[in-house]
Amino acid sequence: MIFSWRKNKLGFLTKLKKELPGVDSGSEIAIPSHYMCPISLDLMKDPVILSTGITYDRESIEKWIDGGNFSCPVTKQDLISFDLIPNHSLRRLIQGWCVANRSYGIERIPTPRIPVSPYEVKEICSRISIATQRSDSKKCSELMGKIRNWAKESERNRRCIVNGGTGDVLAASFEHFAGVSIEKHVGLLEEILLVLACVFPVAVEGLSKLGSADSLKCLVSFLIGKDLSPKQNAVFVLKELLSADRRYVNSLAAIEGVSEALVSIIKEPLCPSATKSSLTVIFYMILPSDIGEKMALKFVELGLVSQLLEFLVDAEKSLCEKALGILDGVCDYKQGREKLYKNALTIPLLVKKILRVSELATEYSLSILLKLCKSGEKGEDEVRVEAVQLGAFQKILVLLQVGCGGDMKDKVTEMLKLLNLYKDRLDCIDSSMHFKYLKKSF
Repeated sequence: MIFSWRKNKLGFLTKLKKELPGVDSGSEIAIPSHYMCPISLDLMKDPVILSTGITYDRESIEKWIDGGNFSCPVTKQDLISFDLIPNHSLRRLIQGWCVANRSYGIERIPTPRIPVSPYEVKEICSRISIATQRSDSKKCSELMGKIRNWAKESERNRRCIVNGGTGDVLAASFEHFAGVSIEKHVGLLEEILLVLACVFPVAVEGLSKLGSADSLKCLVSFLIGKDLSPKQNAVFVLKELLSADRRYVNSLAAIEGVSEALVSIIKEPLCPSATKSSLTVIFYMILPSDIGEKMALKFVELGLVSQLLEFLVDAEKSLCEKALGILDGVCDYKQGREKLYKNALTIPLLVKKILRVSELATEYSLSILLKLCKSGEKGEDEVRVEAVQLGAFQKILVLLQVGCGGDMKDKVTEMLKLLNLYKDRLDCIDSSMHFKYLKKSF
């Protein structure tokens, strides 16, 4: 019994039965325990030996090490080396076992490709730099294809490419060919952008290349264009650029057509990731700065407020937070508040999002409501009445009861004081109990 328990604990049951992909639903086959990874308990596709002598599937042990674990999962010994040595003999045995069990629908595991090495990454980066200096677009295109294939093979390859500083080299190449001629090198620039989108984060040097006038002009041209893939990659790169350094906002905003292109991605979504990227770029463009107000009013004129409100109806968490963040920024300006006052969806959606999505979404919703309720403009009284009737008072009171600190608590308290003036509208709650607590809180 003890022996059996220990083997169960380590995942080495010799007669473990596991249904495999491709096997008929009614069929099961016993997988030899030494063919299974001790971590995932799946059939190993690329067995590698750790310094402790234990064999694991490469993907599983790499995830273990990348997660900050520096000991052997089985022996618990500290690793003296992180080198992963391919276990060719075991791999061939596993492949032979797969072939012998073809009648069960098991497919032969293909021979894994040798992972790319840091030396190879350094070498190809050097070759790209030389080809770029010579304006050899054909050679650069060939090298881009090689990097793209490496990245597709495995996540390990992609990390190796990123860690090798490839992003800085690609950014420099992108700037160079964009400066020479966007029309002449449009195919190559699209290829570079495709690879570049896979190798973030990029260092400061690379960001400066992407934030140059030539690069930004090229990115916006892709953003405005009709081809979906370059458009998606361009908005992703812009998002990463502004997230890393807001200094490039002014230069980006000065390029004609960028605002319209960003809004069009929200109105006619390409994919969720492109929509998130576009919302993030807009958020950074309207933050308080020399051009923050100008850009906010520009987006208001383009119909962004009504579009975001419609968007909020069934948006998932991340998209909802980004949309509310933009509306909160737009609400700092009179024209933005006027658009929100006029839209019938505004107050119902804001009240609905409180305590329903996330803490950040709640904070943004409360901030917008507070700005609308104390603007001193026509419409603020209607906002307070509607908010109370929709249950805002109860929700905000819950926020105060469960506890919130800092600016959030100040906003909650201020909002409750404003809505307290409309307590006669609260015919659906036990007013005596709630107002007793409210009085004590004040």
